[in-house]
Amino acid sequence: MKVVVDEDRCCGAGSCAMVAPEVFDQREDDGIVVLLDAEPTDGLRATVREAADLCPAGAITLGDA
Repeated sequence: MKVVVDEDRCCGAGSCAMVAPEVFDQREDDGIVVLLDAEPTDGLRATVREAADLCPAGAITLGDA
């Protein structure tokens, strides 16, 4: 799995960081998403997919690694 985030689309809701803190974080100054792991392990696949689905801005894109 390959994870891509669009910081310009991110609204800082933080749902991704709450659901998958191993993969996503937020900048302290404005809450914009920080991608910690662009190619998470297979064990995190469902969690990362849930985080992407919950993103209200659609700022997380998933693809094949």
